[in-house]
Amino acid sequence: MKNILKSSIALLCATAFLTSCNNTANSNAGALSSSAAEKVYVAPGEHDEFYAFISGGFSGQLSVYGLPSGRLFKVIPVFSQDAEKAYGYNEETKPMLNTSHGFVPWDDAHHPDISQTNGVIDGRWVFINGNNTPRIAKVDLSVFETTEIIEIPNSAGNHSSSFVTENSEYVVAGTRFSVPIPQKDMPIKDYKGNFKGSLTFISVEPEHGHMDIKFQLIMPGFDYDLAHPGRGASHGWFFFSTYNSEEASTLMEVNASQNDKDFIAAVNWKKIEEYVNNGGGTMMPANYAHNVYDEATHSATSTMKKEVLVVNPSEVPGAVFLLPTPKSPHGCDVDPSGEYIVGNGKLSANLTVHSFTKMLSAIENKKFAGDAYGIPIINFEDVLAGVVEQPGLGPLHTEFDGKGNAYTTFFISSEVVKWKLGTWEVVDRQPCYYSVGHLMIPGGNSQKPFGKYVLAMNKITKDRYLPTGPEVTQSAQLYDISGEKMELLLDFPTVGEPHYAAGCPADLIKPRSKKIFNLEDNMHPYAAKSEADTKVVRDGNVVHVYMTTIRSHFSPDNIEGIKVGDKVYFHITNLEQDYDVPHGVSMIGANTSELLIMPGQTETFLWEPKQVGVWPFYCTDFCSALHQEMQGYVRVSSANSNTPLKWSLGEDIE
Repeated sequence: MKNILKSSIALLCATAFLTSCNNTANSNAGALSSSAAEKVYVAPGEHDEFYAFISGGFSGQLSVYGLPSGRLFKVIPVFSQDAEKAYGYNEETKPMLNTSHGFVPWDDAHHPDISQTNGVIDGRWVFINGNNTPRIAKVDLSVFETTEIIEIPNSAGNHSSSFVTENSEYVVAGTRFSVPIPQKDMPIKDYKGNFKGSLTFISVEPEHGHMDIKFQLIMPGFDYDLAHPGRGASHGWFFFSTYNSEEASTLMEVNASQNDKDFIAAVNWKKIEEYVNNGGGTMMPANYAHNVYDEATHSATSTMKKEVLVVNPSEVPGAVFLLPTPKSPHGCDVDPSGEYIVGNGKLSANLTVHSFTKMLSAIENKKFAGDAYGIPIINFEDVLAGVVEQPGLGPLHTEFDGKGNAYTTFFISSEVVKWKLGTWEVVDRQPCYYSVGHLMIPGGNSQKPFGKYVLAMNKITKDRYLPTGPEVTQSAQLYDISGEKMELLLDFPTVGEPHYAAGCPADLIKPRSKKIFNLEDNMHPYAAKSEADTKVVRDGNVVHVYMTTIRSHFSPDNIEGIKVGDKVYFHITNLEQDYDVPHGVSMIGANTSELLIMPGQTETFLWEPKQVGVWPFYCTDFCSALHQEMQGYVRVSSANSNTPLKWSLGEDIE
């Protein structure tokens, strides 16, 4: 143990030294060349070539950037409340954040992945995982909004997620932390042999993308870190990196690093799917939320589900195998052909590459080194395709350009290294600033990467930006990979911590982008589709205001007869049918955010007045030359008053 601690200290010293060297190199490098600036310049009125969807980590959100410019277009609220867009504040979207633990207004968003058709990204949906309270969300790229969130039972630290199969048959969710399944009160020291991991396969309905848990594979109590699907010849398989094969539960940096090798779990989901479709598996009691946003009603509903189908690997012989991989692998990446599976062992000096073909041969010839809880362990040498020798320090993630090259990030040596598939030779390296984690090539997680750029996402920035107190923004760096050598083009700050990104050609998404919601299709139960439909209705101390907004007034804009202690629901419909004309609304004293209502949409906020008086409301989104005039008043009387309920527009209330 003392030797391990000494090694850890030496590793930290090396990190500090390399960071210092990078600082010096950076200060001597000067500004980027003008040619680099030209490559990222997008002229006014022109569009970027790619969308980049970058996870926000602890922000819980998903940010949308353009590449190569690095311009931020939108922050899509997913797992966290967003006051700008009223997500999780308005009555329509509050159910999106419901869980078995109650209303949870935050999560740790990690790994976006774009839907695919025939192994190629199709630009329909982005899936992303909530790491803390295990959830998978779906973002509809026709509206750039979160339209579905499903909670994952029997899971904790939902990290090896949310990666999709080649035809978006499934999106997977693998647990980082093994736990008692089902949960129960037991001593933590009894972890080994009693805690289990779960790998969840969520089916995706082809037309609308509706999600449902098809089955959960109950695995040994390792930590399941990352995953990627097989493709091409390996379609039908999924690969998960694991660490902590020691099944330790304390001082993990030491106790989970004892074994020389951990594993990549190879799962034949096609075989398990067939087993399940023929009645296999066991229904287990569960409790998890499934939240769906309905575009017709502009409202979300939350349903609590009470059971989940579980499968034990022993029930499906030949469906799960373990591939020994140098200790503590993080990334688990599959090349576009589906032949090579790269295991990035964080504590290894080399990159290990497994062969799918050799794996099948080893299985057929039963070349096993033993088993773990009945799951066969394939001999390391019999599945090994090759080794990239000493490419850098601290390998994490690998992406592919579709031209026979792979690109791997090295956290400790702060660099991206380019190497060749098949020959395993390093052909280029470029420094990152600093401590790079994930990287992304648009389409890099598919059969058809668009190998023009690689985006590196860095954990530490130090001197790259103006200081902003003790914390400095995380950042991304864009490299041109169209030539033989990589070229750094751009630094840009990110929202939250960028754990991973998914990139897509803009031309796949732009034609499907919705411009308005058709008013005639609005099925919201409180919609007012014209000013003639506006009204105010009292039911005891609950008041419903059916309101409309259009440039440049609200209807009604004067309301009387509201009383202290009322619950007043403002249901506001935006009557505009013009692109990019949302309206906002805010009410003094409302214990919520503003609303931001798209053309043709209805949204609701709750106001509970606590003081008598005349209180204004106004439009918060600049919409016209008369935006400042877009306002109104609500008269609030005492709880026992007899003030009649009245409303008007353009005339005095009598």
